[in-house]
Amino acid sequence: MLAGGTALAACVGGDHQSLSATLLLGTLTIGLGHSLIEEIKRQARRTSNGWTREDTTNAVLLGVWAELALLMTILVVGTTPTRAVGLALAVAYGAACGYFVTERRRTIAAATPVQDEVVAVAVTERAPTTVEMDVIDAGFPQRRHPGHSGHAPTAGSFADHAG
Repeated sequence: MLAGGTALAACVGGDHQSLSATLLLGTLTIGLGHSLIEEIKRQARRTSNGWTREDTTNAVLLGVWAELALLMTILVVGTTPTRAVGLALAVAYGAACGYFVTERRRTIAAATPVQDEVVAVAVTERAPTTVEMDVIDAGFPQRRHPGHSGHAPTAGSFADHAG
């Protein structure tokens, strides 16, 4: 919305603005548009367990902005540059909505097989025995040799067995 408002301000000024003000507002519009695209990418590529309420909200907002820009272009009597900017905004918001939905669906589809694969690997692998892994007793890692199956001795255990 901010990018659209800035774009309209850049083209509506006409004779009332200098060329530098129009160029500045146009540059600001391009920067805001870039920020919007980056945020759409970030939202579409985030990890989650499928399509969420936030995804629906993002898609609906982008669609409503596209529709509002189109309605304003049709209903508001304005100059040809104003209508051109309104039409460009409608197309841009519609394309952003389509891009978000497509990219989000790709992200969800790409994440699903990996999760299934991790579960399958976790189920099929056996747990390591104490002989194969480092066992930590009293905060110190101790390496087990293959013939040893009991717990590692602690500092007080020798005194207890010595007699």
